[in-house]
Amino acid sequence: MEIRDFAERILQSDSLAEKLRPLDGPATDRIPGPPQRFPLPARPANLKFAGRKEAPAMPAPTAFRDPAKRAVAHHIMANHELQALEVMAFTLCAFPDAPTEFRHGMLPIMADEQRHTRMHAQRLEEFGMTFGDLPVNGYFWLKAQDFQSPLDYLAGLPLTFEAGNLDHTIEFEQAYDSAGDKKGAGIMRAIHQDEIGHVAFGIHWLRAMKPADQTDWDAYIDHLHWPLRPEKAKGKAFQRQPRLDAGLTDEFIDQIQHAGRDDLR
Repeated sequence: MEIRDFAERILQSDSLAEKLRPLDGPATDRIPGPPQRFPLPARPANLKFAGRKEAPAMPAPTAFRDPAKRAVAHHIMANHELQALEVMAFTLCAFPDAPTEFRHGMLPIMADEQRHTRMHAQRLEEFGMTFGDLPVNGYFWLKAQDFQSPLDYLAGLPLTFEAGNLDHTIEFEQAYDSAGDKKGAGIMRAIHQDEIGHVAFGIHWLRAMKPADQTDWDAYIDHLHWPLRPEKAKGKAFQRQPRLDAGLTDEFIDQIQHAGRDDLR
């Protein structure tokens, strides 16, 4: 199957099952196609983007004793994972001239996003809910509309949203565990491990694509688009070791850890 066909299936199908269907056999990149930007992904009616004020807010970890709150968290995170998948498909279609190795490297990460979405959706069913029962926002997708190059994608998704999830996944693992929800905690731990690899992909390709005389940090900053900024790449409880495991330098990690609202030049 062509990589382009796989990406278009994700973006153009209004069936959740089709979006989450694994790649059909080995992929080829012989026909990457012309650049194409999708203003919105097709989605089933119950998963179309609603306004941010319509979608529920993430429950506080202290509320996870309530099973209903834990279910809401799974619903929100399922939408995050689905958006990440769609943003990756958008990137493959918008930047067909990106290196073939980069494009092939995105495929196992997209498989992870499909699996993460299914994990949250299946857990929702155990709570008596269906993915799509609540309104969902399109925050990640809307930020991707500002991407003008693969480097913008790397700065925005792997090195900001997914890097921040290195902290969030641990926070929510602990919240589920404290509530006695071992299944929820296990889902978050599995996703955390995958996110380390996703961030590693991001920093590897940032280094491969940026000018040789530019530092990792300067390349990262140069390719962030407001309101994305370094402080978005971390959670409340900063986790240093997984960032080291992903290949970030101590200097880069220090910059993220101490990032504030005035960091962008």
